[in-house]
Amino acid sequence: MIEVADELARLETLSPVELRETWVKLCGEPVPNVSPKLLRLALGWEVQARCLGGPSRETVRTLDQLARGATKTAPASAGMRLVREWQGRLHVVTIGEDRVIRWDEREWKSLSEVARAITGTRWSGPAFFGLKKKVAA
Repeated sequence: MIEVADELARLETLSPVELRETWVKLCGEPVPNVSPKLLRLALGWEVQARCLGGPSRETVRTLDQLARGATKTAPASAGMRLVREWQGRLHVVTIGEDRVIRWDEREWKSLSEVARAITGTRWSGPAFFGLKKKVAA
């Protein structure tokens, strides 16, 4: 954590030219056409994301969905029961208080794994169980 704080403090001392050089070294992309102040903030975010792990997969997915405005996925929360009929058979998946997914007397890593086991094909688990909805235009 000290390294992150040191790097953030160092960003405050860099000139606009040094900020641009740092951006290219850190991100490997062309420098965005923004003010030095905004570039400093963006670099600060990059430094923290790289050192502390960045946003979670769920956060990235949610932000992507919001940006596209196409779908919205409700999170599977503890205590939830998801019911889906498939080819005449009723399938009940429970999300335990420990957030473990259970179906067919087994524990699963994801809803997509369960959907794949039920259908035999690749499915989005949230879509299969009705958690992913199209956003009205």
